[in-house]
Amino acid sequence: MSETSVDVSKRRFLVTMSSAVGGVAALGATVPFVLSMNPSARAKAAGAPVEVDLSKVEPGMLLAVEWRGQPVWVVQRTPEMLELLGKHDDKLTDAASDSSGQQPEYCKNPTRSIKPEYLIVVGICTHLGCSPTFRKEIGAADLGADWAGGWFCPCHGSRFDLAGRVFNGSPAPTNLVIPPHKYLSESKVLIGEDQGAA
Repeated sequence: MSETSVDVSKRRFLVTMSSAVGGVAALGATVPFVLSMNPSARAKAAGAPVEVDLSKVEPGMLLAVEWRGQPVWVVQRTPEMLELLGKHDDKLTDAASDSSGQQPEYCKNPTRSIKPEYLIVVGICTHLGCSPTFRKEIGAADLGADWAGGWFCPCHGSRFDLAGRVFNGSPAPTNLVIPPHKYLSESKVLIGEDQGAA
């Protein structure tokens, strides 16, 4: 064999090996990039359902929990609070909760809840996203003698009753949002998942 002759089989072997090593390197560089598109454990936890122990909520009390980065309020309404709910329907923008997307179908009722005594509602005003203040006192001087308790948004003055329904004349266009939820037992509720979820 002369110095100018080429070993074709050796060349093929080197080209094949170089291609294989290059392919493995490209795959190695691509895998971390593709994996970075998956949500982190923290992001997964932020969207996960939240279990709430209702035994911690006393009558008339509001318990705040976080679900998907937003406040969710759990209120145990007293029999007096429930009795006052139907007495101001004529002053509400959407008393029958007809606006779609504001609550799951199983909460489209006068109390906007599965169990009348427990209201579970997202604590964000539907006007510009402020967090309303819980004002359960009846006849509050600054809210009027006919105030039967509920939420007042200090940002722009929106008012909501104890079912999270918005009063006429409020800047908020719709009722407060009821998140999907289901009862795991008499004293446990899972917020973020409902009966229809897999």
